[in-house]
Amino acid sequence: MRLLLVALLFAQTSPTSPLLENDFVQVFRNSAPCAAAAPSCGERVFVALGSVELIGQNMERGEIKVFKSGERYVAPKSGEYLEVAIKPTHPKAVAPVAGTPAPPDNKVLYADKDFTVFEEKMQVGETSVPHSHNQRVAIFLNRTQVQQWTDGKSETRELVPDVVIFRPAVVHASKDVGNIPIHNILIEFRP
Repeated sequence: MRLLLVALLFAQTSPTSPLLENDFVQVFRNSAPCAAAAPSCGERVFVALGSVELIGQNMERGEIKVFKSGERYVAPKSGEYLEVAIKPTHPKAVAPVAGTPAPPDNKVLYADKDFTVFEEKMQVGETSVPHSHNQRVAIFLNRTQVQQWTDGKSETRELVPDVVIFRPAVVHASKDVGNIPIHNILIEFRP
């Protein structure tokens, strides 16, 4: 009987399912199961999706805070956010081949030896030069559209706010073909 009660209690307090999970990351929305800094969680990138208070700091949509492995924090009691937990055992990112164009000149929000968090912004009608990206988590903040040219093929995609996807390494050019600027947070792994 006692074992059954413990099992029921554990089931009720287990973390919510990840929004995205792969060999590199686990992403949770409005839940921070890695706030206690379990060894399996590694570094965490907290991304505000709206007004939220985190460890006494007011954050607004698109602002981030990075917590090192072993660093604990208390999850917000309310507000919209993502917790991106970097798996400490993730595979090495794929290195770009020689001659690959440089990555775009985006605003770096955080950088260490394993990954970089940057803010990607493009104005309506703006077209980038061909550039590269390593494997990355993309978090879309605005609803708009992007046209991209990869290996001579064109693709137009809708960017939906608060959608989180994992993108492979790529060389492409992009154009904001929507009605408002592109605004994304990208967590890109370093080879």
